[in-house]
Amino acid sequence: MGRTTQVNPAPGGGKWSSVETAGARGEVRAVAGLEDTFPGAGLLLGTYTPKLDEKGRLILPAKFREDLGGGIVVTRGQERCLYVFPVREFERITQVLRAAPVTAKAVRDYSRVFFASASDEVPDKQGRITIPQPLRTYAGLAKECTVIGANTRLEIWDAQAWETYLEQEEQVFSDVSEEVLPGIL
Repeated sequence: MGRTTQVNPAPGGGKWSSVETAGARGEVRAVAGLEDTFPGAGLLLGTYTPKLDEKGRLILPAKFREDLGGGIVVTRGQERCLYVFPVREFERITQVLRAAPVTAKAVRDYSRVFFASASDEVPDKQGRITIPQPLRTYAGLAKECTVIGANTRLEIWDAQAWETYLEQEEQVFSDVSEEVLPGIL
């Protein structure tokens, strides 16, 4: 059975939230109340194909610049892509991980990789961000990139890796929709 822990996510006060954890691994199952304290950026949607320049800079799609202009955090994502979070969304995730039990090995392992590889960036006037070399290496980024909107984050993929992923996951996407979104689609 899970347990519910009360946490105060806002520095210096703010709303109390409930974090439900479950199982021996201490996975975070649900967080209530954080949306009021840390409303995320707008919905990030679409697929774009910017190029990485010789200095490791990438121009963010113009559509997202307002949401991301205040700063972003780039970190490792799953499947060898990079996650790009608006600062407020990264703060929300940080609060959830901070509330998770440090005694859970999965939480420690995930937090180490997630935060150790994170880089905070502020887009320049042209909407460019610099992607640090270790992150470019991790994601296999060369010149051709694909940036996708994934709800509250962007993902940056090597263009060929994204195409391969789409080809492999198309059937899974079709099969899973009934399990993940029953009655919605």
